[in-house]
Amino acid sequence: MVTLARAEAVAAGRATPLATVRHRHLSDRPLVLVPMTAAGEAAAPLGALVGCDRDRPRLLVVPQPRDRDLRFAFLAELAAEVLPYIESYADGPGDDAEADAAGDAPDGTAAGDGDGDGTERAEEPCADAAQLLVPSRAGVEYVRLLGRSMRFRRTAEDDPDTPHPAPPRVPLLGRWLSHYGERARVPGAALLLSATELLARHWATGQSTVEDQHLGALLAWITDGAAAAERAETGRDAEGQLLVPPAGPATDPAFDNRLLAPAMTRFDRARADGDAAALRAAEDAVARLVESRLRPTWDALWRSYDLLRALPAGAHVPGRWLGDRWSFTAHRDRLRAGEPPQPRRDDAVTAARKLAQRERALAELDAQEALDDPLTMAERRLAGQAFVCRTESVEMAYSEGRRPMPRPLVTVVTDDEPHLEDGGKVYRELPGGRTQRALVAGAGEGRVTVQLQDGMGRSRAPAEGSVPEPGDRVVWTLFEHTARRGPALPDPEDTPWTHGSPAGRTAEEPDRVTAEDFL
Repeated sequence: MVTLARAEAVAAGRATPLATVRHRHLSDRPLVLVPMTAAGEAAAPLGALVGCDRDRPRLLVVPQPRDRDLRFAFLAELAAEVLPYIESYADGPGDDAEADAAGDAPDGTAAGDGDGDGTERAEEPCADAAQLLVPSRAGVEYVRLLGRSMRFRRTAEDDPDTPHPAPPRVPLLGRWLSHYGERARVPGAALLLSATELLARHWATGQSTVEDQHLGALLAWITDGAAAAERAETGRDAEGQLLVPPAGPATDPAFDNRLLAPAMTRFDRARADGDAAALRAAEDAVARLVESRLRPTWDALWRSYDLLRALPAGAHVPGRWLGDRWSFTAHRDRLRAGEPPQPRRDDAVTAARKLAQRERALAELDAQEALDDPLTMAERRLAGQAFVCRTESVEMAYSEGRRPMPRPLVTVVTDDEPHLEDGGKVYRELPGGRTQRALVAGAGEGRVTVQLQDGMGRSRAPAEGSVPEPGDRVVWTLFEHTARRGPALPDPEDTPWTHGSPAGRTAEEPDRVTAEDFL
């Protein structure tokens, strides 16, 4: 279906919808972050636009990214902008009837789990969670990298003897960004989202997935068509600068070489000369250049937000956002409990828990998106994994045993060609998000007979609405709607030594230095 939609986009010269509903939660007040990095420096910030007000973003600039003090000042300003926003959502739990500390959270983890790391949960999640929006997939990776580079920094309060102390709130921001970057790896999570990934999920363009990471070109495909997208991607002005800068955090080499490098050279010269007026002028010049590259992406991101907000949210979106709120609350509680920063590398049990959680989340996301969206379900129907049918007749039957239970035989008519076999299982969604299971009792010539197995209550008479009526339109799937939980994993101290158990571990003596260690 995606390939067909891309072919139709090429023929029509305009993006083709891939969804009829929005499959991710979008906050009423997200924090937008548009970062920019220096060329050749993986985590050297050059500048950023950040804020919740689309008309008044906060501009942060590092006039010389090689200067450690200027970079720390940038991180301190970034923390001053981001942390109050995050902490405004972390003040306390909210009243939510869906939250049940004794049961399972919607993200597939047990109520005692945080993000697959065994952390104890609060009794209730926060009423809402802070959401970060970045332009592209590279922006998500940059947030993770920035968090990793900040969360282990030592402040003067932590260690008075540290040679290069970080500003006080920088390590805390690093821990939050690290959590958001890790949560972004969970399929369907919405704490940290990229505009290009969201748009590409809901619209198909006539360009490659790599080209879809250019926010300006992708947005032009959706709003104006292919010709506008080509201008957005390749158009340059008389000075050779791109008319629509890339979505970052990388910059255009023509901008680096012709405009930014001379401006930084003037800044370095003014600082070396000690000329305060020239230094301020050079710093302002760098700031204007950085803002000229960031502001088009900032505006494009907010236009993307408006496009996506215009789509109605899918029925399962609130449930996945509840899982994000649990994740946000669990990390808040870890910080308040004074736990150490996230480790550089997970132990075997934590890594296995995270992998299992992401596999369950991916299976449930695929099922939920198909149930929410007819366009997504159409792909499953073409693959023989689901069928839409009209109920033709219902024959009441009962199970054998001491307490007979209803097992109605439902015959349906369908034009689809599902891959069915006698005795196979099929599933349909009931009101309230419950799933009903049935067994295939016979299929052929456009007719399928299924025997309902559950979801009808405990009495001899089926509950109202639990059995399809003749003429009802029903969607049956061959895939389960919820992922099965795997076996319980042991505690880290109970893992075998082959998987890094800390039990019985002794410090190893270093190898002795010999004459052969020197040239």
